[in-house]
Amino acid sequence: VQLQASGGGLVQAGGSLRLACAASGRTLRSYNIAWFRQSPGKEREFVAGISWSGENTIYADSVKGRFTISRDSAWNTVYLQLNSLEPEDAAVYYCAAAPRVTLSTWNRDYAYDYWGQGTQVTVSS
Repeated sequence: VQLQASGGGLVQAGGSLRLACAASGRTLRSYNIAWFRQSPGKEREFVAGISWSGENTIYADSVKGRFTISRDSAWNTVYLQLNSLEPEDAAVYYCAAAPRVTLSTWNRDYAYDYWGQGTQVTVSS
């Protein structure tokens, strides 16, 4: 499945953005979807994930209470709402899909088979 991430941009600290991850030519039904991010000089890190059913979500501690992951009812798009953005949130954000993940691999990038191209989030202080 080919993923397309969008919605990044430049925002002031405290502001909000909504990122979107869509599949090209098919729905995201039956895929667990996660967002990762990577900033220069740092390793890629897990941000948030949502199960294929949409019933389960998981967040990195650093974004809990500020970011929300969701999927639309048509299973076409997964969103990541970014609120109360901080300069430390600036990164390239990637969405990823996996038919199957476990509790121990939810936040592991190697568990995901398909990746989008990334969308840049810049936060000015």
